[in-house]
Amino acid sequence: MRQAEITRNTLETQVSVRLDLDGSGQGRFATGVPFLDHMLDQIARHGLIDLDIAASGDLHIDAHHTVEDIGITLGQALAKAWGDKKGLSRYGHSYVPLDEALSRVVVDLSGRPGLSFNVDFSRATIGQFDVELVREFFQGLVNHAGITLHIDNLRGANAHHQAETIFKAFGRALRQAVTADARLAGAMPSTKGTL
Repeated sequence: MRQAEITRNTLETQVSVRLDLDGSGQGRFATGVPFLDHMLDQIARHGLIDLDIAASGDLHIDAHHTVEDIGITLGQALAKAWGDKKGLSRYGHSYVPLDEALSRVVVDLSGRPGLSFNVDFSRATIGQFDVELVREFFQGLVNHAGITLHIDNLRGANAHHQAETIFKAFGRALRQAVTADARLAGAMPSTKGTL
């Protein structure tokens, strides 16, 4: 069973993540950041990951700590759920459009954290959500999942559409990367023999 449950408590936030990589895309989210809840739902539905995330944090300051720590905790849960990565496809990519917006996300379960984030949002906020936090979320996730992630918004005039295509494409790319490949017969998908 490729499942994990992680709880992270700091003086700034309390975050719990429960996930099942072999789910059907069901999600429950209570982060206190409504736009992030909407984006996390995109990961679950398009990644076919059952995902339950609850968080409370110092939102009276701003959403930075909460969003970053959710990324960190989700990254830890993903790493635990996929284990040693033997037999997995390892790589995934997806292009996702939403009206005028188009994003490309490419993921490698490399064991090496690296984020290339090329997004020029059309405005600074989506409702009350600071778009800078999209990068912070993915940086936290990458650092703690140990993955290489390339995110490119190729075009877009609507910031909500830009963000949504990124999260949808991440879900689909992740789904591809964590899929077992029977031809690998449980082998490590690396010439090094380890990831």
